[in-house]
Amino acid sequence: MFALYRTVYTGLPRRMWLLAGVMLINRCGTMVLPYLSLYMTQHLHFSVEEAGIVLAAFGLGSVLGTFLGGQLTDRLGFYSIQLFSLLFGGLMLLGLQFITSFPGLCAAVFVFTLLGDAFRPANSAAIAYYSTPETRTRAYSLNRLAINLGWAVGGGLGGLLASINYRLLFWVDGLTCLSAAFFLLYALPRPTTAPPPPDAVQTEQVRIQSPYRDGLFMLFTGCVLLYTTAFVPFFSFIPLYFKENLGLNEAKIGVLSAMNGLLIVGVEMVLVYSLERRFRRRMGISAVGVLLTALSFVALATTYWPGVAVVTILLMTVGEMLAMPFMQTFTANRANDSNRGQYMGLYAMAWALAQVCSPVLCSQVVQWVGFTPLWWLLTGLAVVSAAGLFWVNRVVGVR
Repeated sequence: MFALYRTVYTGLPRRMWLLAGVMLINRCGTMVLPYLSLYMTQHLHFSVEEAGIVLAAFGLGSVLGTFLGGQLTDRLGFYSIQLFSLLFGGLMLLGLQFITSFPGLCAAVFVFTLLGDAFRPANSAAIAYYSTPETRTRAYSLNRLAINLGWAVGGGLGGLLASINYRLLFWVDGLTCLSAAFFLLYALPRPTTAPPPPDAVQTEQVRIQSPYRDGLFMLFTGCVLLYTTAFVPFFSFIPLYFKENLGLNEAKIGVLSAMNGLLIVGVEMVLVYSLERRFRRRMGISAVGVLLTALSFVALATTYWPGVAVVTILLMTVGEMLAMPFMQTFTANRANDSNRGQYMGLYAMAWALAQVCSPVLCSQVVQWVGFTPLWWLLTGLAVVSAAGLFWVNRVVGVR
């Protein structure tokens, strides 16, 4: 077993580890977003409605920012966009604490995410550039590992800082963002050579100028949107359901959340390595992962046994580990070096749009008909997504 872990982690290029280091530093300071609602309502004394509008501005900026980032990545290069986004994001976070009016905060948060979230497609394109076809899926998994470790550190530290002074969140988040920018600048040199030659022939790769004219990829993006719409409640409505309907306290919910992160950190890289060696057409793996997510909602809808919380987290975590790395790899391999930013931008837009739409959808369903109909609705979205991914897998195989 130790030899397997050693093989998995030592086979990645050195620059991938440095890029993951950039992400880890950045995510270790991610603490403004998780506590933004509390900051607005408790510290700025905004109404719940006003806080919701600010969060909507955040989501809209994220959608447009990922689109803009994809376009600019192909024009200016992933390195410049990552560096600009980190520097701009850090400075904006330091300044946000001094904006206390409702209109001002709406505008500032929108601009912050508009330019800050350009980092996401640029970072995904960088991973594709520095990895090889054989290591690409593991490279994306390593990046996810860094994200999860960073979220764990940032979330825990953020709670402590918020209990002292909310403004500390902005200082730490902003400074870690700037630190990530300087680490990128000095540890990872700007690419000076021409992009690597096209990858070896791959069944998943079709060289089309624009992702918006790639019908199969647009279908895939629709499936990603459905899946992420079902997945996003994992961070908001599922913990609320655990507390209000299953009777779990915050400590137990925190343990379950930590279990999700620990499983991803400890298992995902090895799982991905084992699966990519056995299967050539990998959208089917993602489809199975989405089906496991659907099963987690079925479990929630059919019992009030408190132990279903553990079952739900396990199913959703394994589903996440199966679905997400191979989705990112499919996106990277579908593109070429001249349009990869646009492909990654469209993929990131699906996530950003889900983060805007899913809370609105879920809150309305819960308010009018309750949690159980919501779980069945999300089950349906996940099943349709899985069916579409199985179809994509079949078409890729034929080609």
